[in-house]
Amino acid sequence: MEYRYKTSGVCSQEMIIEIEKDIIKKVTIIGGCAGNTKGISKLVEGMKIDEVIKRLKGIPCGSKSTSCPDQLAKTLEEIKENCN
Repeated sequence: MEYRYKTSGVCSQEMIIEIEKDIIKKVTIIGGCAGNTKGISKLVEGMKIDEVIKRLKGIPCGSKSTSCPDQLAKTLEEIKENCN
């Protein structure tokens, strides 16, 4: 299933996440630092949602209290919450 999430407090604008059961199949991040967002996307593909949340939640970006990885973790938490 595909999910879309509008980000907040970061350079990226939107995350599109494809999930099958509890495995991340594909992540597309619109905007942000292209190399970093593409790298994050490739690293999390094939991982379980809970593992990605555990690894990425709470990562700041410079003086910001959130980051693209943190926003991805928040998106995944929201997806889990809405699927239960």
